[in-house]
Amino acid sequence: MNQAVSTPPVSPAARMNPFERYLTLWVAFCMVIGVGLGRLAPGAMQTLRGLEFGENSQINAPIAVLIWLMITPMMMKVDFGSIVNVGRRPRGLFITLFVNWLVKPFSMALLGWIFFQNLFQSLGWINPDLANQYTAGVIILAAAPCTAMVFVWSQLSDGDPAYTLVQVSVNDLIMLIAFAPIVRWLVSGASGLEVPFQVLLMSVLVFIVIPLTVGILLRKLLISSRGSAWFEGVFLARFQPVTILALLGMLVLIFAFQADNLLANPFHVALIAVPIVIQVYFNSGLTYGLMKVLGVPYAVAAPGALIGASNFFELAVATAIALFGPESGAALATVVGVLVEVPVMLSVCAVCVRTKGWFAQERLAADGADPTV
Repeated sequence: MNQAVSTPPVSPAARMNPFERYLTLWVAFCMVIGVGLGRLAPGAMQTLRGLEFGENSQINAPIAVLIWLMITPMMMKVDFGSIVNVGRRPRGLFITLFVNWLVKPFSMALLGWIFFQNLFQSLGWINPDLANQYTAGVIILAAAPCTAMVFVWSQLSDGDPAYTLVQVSVNDLIMLIAFAPIVRWLVSGASGLEVPFQVLLMSVLVFIVIPLTVGILLRKLLISSRGSAWFEGVFLARFQPVTILALLGMLVLIFAFQADNLLANPFHVALIAVPIVIQVYFNSGLTYGLMKVLGVPYAVAAPGALIGASNFFELAVATAIALFGPESGAALATVVGVLVEVPVMLSVCAVCVRTKGWFAQERLAADGADPTV
């Protein structure tokens, strides 16, 4: 007789560090500081906004450096050697990839078109130019599956850490080839904005290929010389404060560049959040439901639902800035994704934990009776 394994729920707050737990408050704090700097020191902000990697590259140098400091440690956590285990449980991975790449970007494009291009514009809340920018921003956000925070969400929902690593590793490899064409096609189709493919490819090179390559090389070098325990427990831990400060610094700069836009349209932050929140619940619910119907065990289903709902917002912000500028509505839309990420994803984690009993064959999978899922 199949019986679900019952474990007492663990408070998500108990397994998050203070920065992760209060990320929304930190983002709001950065918004206040950034807008203040944008208004009090417009000349300095204009100078920083004009610093680029090469003439007309559209890649802001200060933000790019900060994003490298955030993304590279994330890439060092990914073990691509884990991909050899894909054949042991392909079903859960296939569902995750289906939602991430064939549903998520396209559903977000549809939601952006419904809300920005039609509803909000018809109500007179946004003008056509901003509608196009916001649509482009949320599409870019949805086209980048989560890399770092999904490990946190998996831990909070009692997911299988090894399988989560496989899901992240495979998604990162697909992102190398799929991110640019999907973004260009959907943004051009849903918003009508021209997406320079050369700039988009440069964004992939600068914000995916370079950090990924550096991360892989550093991981291999340091583990071979000092061991995995030192690498995981000491080296990566030392990067944590740097990563946090880089994220906060990037947010302050973006909000400073967005100061005039935010002060003129504070209500727009709430408007942008609407399709983002709907998309998170839709994609997580779809993934979780498919996992249940197809008999995938809970420890795989929960992180699969979470990786299908959360976003690689660091890459999204960088790409939006490179394509449309740090003061653009597209960049603002990606930053709103950071603002709503933690509370929304915590609610998804809570739903997963409370519905763990739905997955009746979890004991069989845990005992190795069904290694094919």
